[in-house]
Amino acid sequence: MSTLDLEIPAPRVITTEPRQSDKVFRGVVTAGGISSLLLLGLITIFLSYRGFEVLQKEGFGFITNSDWSISTDEAGNIVESHFGLAAMLVGTILCSLIAVTIALPVSIYSALFLNFYAPNWLKKILVTVIDLMAAFPSILFGIWGFLVLMPSVEYWAKLLHKYLGFIPVFDVQVAVFTRSPFVAGVVLAIMIIPIITSVSREIFSQAPLDRIQAAYALGATRWAMIKAVVIPHGRSGVIGGAMLGLGRAMGETVAVFTVLNIVFQINWQMLLGAGGNVASLIILKFGDASPYEIKALMAAGLILFLLTLIVNGIANLIVKTTGKSGR
Repeated sequence: MSTLDLEIPAPRVITTEPRQSDKVFRGVVTAGGISSLLLLGLITIFLSYRGFEVLQKEGFGFITNSDWSISTDEAGNIVESHFGLAAMLVGTILCSLIAVTIALPVSIYSALFLNFYAPNWLKKILVTVIDLMAAFPSILFGIWGFLVLMPSVEYWAKLLHKYLGFIPVFDVQVAVFTRSPFVAGVVLAIMIIPIITSVSREIFSQAPLDRIQAAYALGATRWAMIKAVVIPHGRSGVIGGAMLGLGRAMGETVAVFTVLNIVFQINWQMLLGAGGNVASLIILKFGDASPYEIKALMAAGLILFLLTLIVNGIANLIVKTTGKSGR
């Protein structure tokens, strides 16, 4: 048989044109991303529109002042009003920082235990329980914190005041430990531990297997391997999970409202029973607020929204600058 009798196949056409299924998937993903940005933009526009009158009148004092009062005459007309978020912003930051400080080490060690120490049967049970805890309604945490946790936390607060009272944040001039930012911070910590643990566990499970085996081959113990490989590799993910928990703590409403006294005064003393946060202010005032005060609450929601965006931006910056893959 000669080469002329052979049928030479047509050359294969190489193209970069995506398939129809790829185009559909790309369109769905793009639409989902754009819709998320569109919703965030609409929320920002709505809050800005409703709160613009109050922001224009109060100016920068809306953030720096702590007074929240409104006076009306006999006909119900507004005579004088003062709106300030300084005390609530301080309470928001204080409670959130307490929560992250308590939750972060517990979450990291829990994630390490689940990935590298727990047997498979126990790991499955604990992972299911942690995922369920992340889905619990916040009102359950608030009621449990108020009825069960608060007496124990008050005892811890007294111990902190007794032995660490020389530190300003632990110093309390008036011995009122009930419904303090410390109590709210502990409740928030319990709420965000499942979130940070889940994120950290997924990040730690993706540590490079070849580096783990290399560490064992060089004679490293399990803990030495974790310090040399797993923790550096998952550092950026842990920070991202911590910031995600921080955002949840900053926006929490019902749990903080249940266990914290809402007092319009700036309080940096974490053991003193006075404070509040922006979200609890909104739920406290919204029910019986006048139309003008509702505008002030919308402005407060806008400030909280922007504060959360700033925290997320800082989290992204930290994740980019601290991302490492171990030694």
